[in-house]
Parts: sequence; structure tokens; C-alpha cells
Amino acid sequence: MTEGTRAVRVLLAEDQGMVREALAALLGLEGDIEVVAQVSRGDEVADAVAAHAVEVAVLDIEMPGMTGIEAAAEVRRRSPGTKVVIATTFGRPGYLRRAMEAGADAFLVKDAPAAELAEAIRRVLRGERVIDPTLAAAALAEGANPLTARERDVLAAAADGAVNADIARRLHLSEGTVRNYLSMAIQKTAARNRAEAVRIAREKGWL
Repeated sequence: MTEGTRAVRVLLAEDQGMVREALAALLGLEGDIEVVAQVSRGDEVADAVAAHAVEVAVLDIEMPGMTGIEAAAEVRRRSPGTKVVIATTFGRPGYLRRAMEAGADAFLVKDAPAAELAEAIRRVLRGERVIDPTLAAAALAEGANPLTARERDVLAAAADGAVNADIARRLHLSEGTVRNYLSMAIQKTAARNRAEAVRIAREKGWL
């Protein structure tokens, strides 16, 4: 960082403390990057971004409270000037598509070198979009998520083994509507039952 320039203000959102602290330490070695906030829950991201004047938010996907993809959409709504980088262990094509739809500026997998994350932070600030090339190719080959938003909601609600009546109450739907959505989700995932539909949808990053 040259004299007179200011470090980029970065937030890290990651539920695993050791991973989060390691990332913070590695980014702290970059002279032009400053980690000004760390959170362990997705539903803490948007408030922390606003409170610390964050310029780039680096988000994991699977966190308690709210997923990184949901948090990205919330940051985009509340702090549209903040750039969002998704850095995840789960390099699934469906996750990439959903992250881009939520307004993420970059999508990286965590097995990439820390230097790549630092460079991605710099690039998104320049207005570029950064996507892991292997994952981008896989996303193109995979095609779009066939599940509608409501089918995803119902399938996600069924993931813990809930019966149709419980799902209906939770989502304010009729039991018949729940059955129809589950039937369509099973059909679209080419699954034999709802449990297999949940597994397939998760593996592809559709949930």
C-alpha cells in the first residue's frame, strides 16, 4: 500500500472460528486490506456491514441464522455499494447460480490460495466479477435450477423429516399444495422419494 492510500475495509462471515481467524490473519498480511469485522452467523452480516462501513463482505454459504446467499441479497438491499465475495467449501454449480442471482460479485472455493481471495477483493472493487473458472464451466454444463422458489421452500422444509401437515402449517399452505410441490420436486430431481430429492437438490446446490 502506497503512502496516502487507504486499506480496503473487509468483513469476514464464517461460522467456523478457526477458519475465520486463519483467513483474517492471512488477509491481514496484505498491506492494502484490513479486516474490520468478523461474524459467525449469516443474520449478523448486514448489520455488521452497515456498522463498520464495510467495502467488501466475504461470506461463507452454510452458516446459522441465514445462508451466505441470503445474506448476500440482504447486503445488496441494505448496502448496495458493498461488494460481496462468496468463499465456500461447497463448490456446487447450483450455489454459483443462486449466489449470482443474489447479487454476489465473486464466487471462490476455499481450497484456492489466500492470494486469490485477496486479488478477488481488489478486482471486485474495480468493478470486475470473479468466478472460479472450473465451477463456471460446471454451472454452464449443469443448466439452470429446475426447482421454483416455492418448490425449494417446501423441499427444504421436508429435509428434517417433517410431515405434510407440519410443512403446510410452517409455510401457510394447504396439505394438498404441499403434496403437489413435493411431487413436482421429486419429479424434477428424478428422485424416488422426498428424502432422495432433498439429497440430490443439496448435492447440486439447488437448496
